[in-house]
Amino acid sequence: MTHKDDSAEALVEMLERKAPETLDLLTAESEQDFEKAFEALLNKAVTHLEANSKNFRSLDETGITAVVAGVLSMPGLTITQETNSNGHVDLKIDMDHCSPPRIKLGEAKIYNGYEYHVGGLGQLLGRYSTGREGRGLLLVYVKKKDIAALMDRLRKDMDTRLPLQQQGETVDHGLKWSFVSAHKHSSGENLEVGHIAFNLYFEQPSV
Repeated sequence: MTHKDDSAEALVEMLERKAPETLDLLTAESEQDFEKAFEALLNKAVTHLEANSKNFRSLDETGITAVVAGVLSMPGLTITQETNSNGHVDLKIDMDHCSPPRIKLGEAKIYNGYEYHVGGLGQLLGRYSTGREGRGLLLVYVKKKDIAALMDRLRKDMDTRLPLQQQGETVDHGLKWSFVSAHKHSSGENLEVGHIAFNLYFEQPSV
């Protein structure tokens, strides 16, 4: 075994111990495998924000997204905010050293009903996405009470009204209260979008 082989094996062993998500992302052979690996990483960001909702309740969409970007950042994954992609997209995720190249774009919205949500979805699909990217992200920061009912209503409204050339009904996402929609893009491709719900409701204790 050469020194180069030794170094590669040592790197893999280190990733297995310290950053298994990175290894899973790097070795994903299909889009489905990549999404499964990314879901585990995304769950860390959701869990972190929800556990600290008291500290983030005063932040706006940009501030909360900065926290998400910080949690997602890891070796091999480049996370940038307000990157130019036919406009300044809230979140751009590049998987480094990956073939084929894997890019995800994300838009973030503090939950404020169906119309506001679809407005953000329209920005993501109509302005920022070129059709080359993988599944998009619409991060939904819910600061209101009863996230389960709010997200269920949002999903039902989308399935009834089929906005932005939505292709059929939404399907479940692996993360709680979240779902996936598919839309006909101007490129001719069907683009998936994961609508990822963050429960940031914080109830002030009564005095």
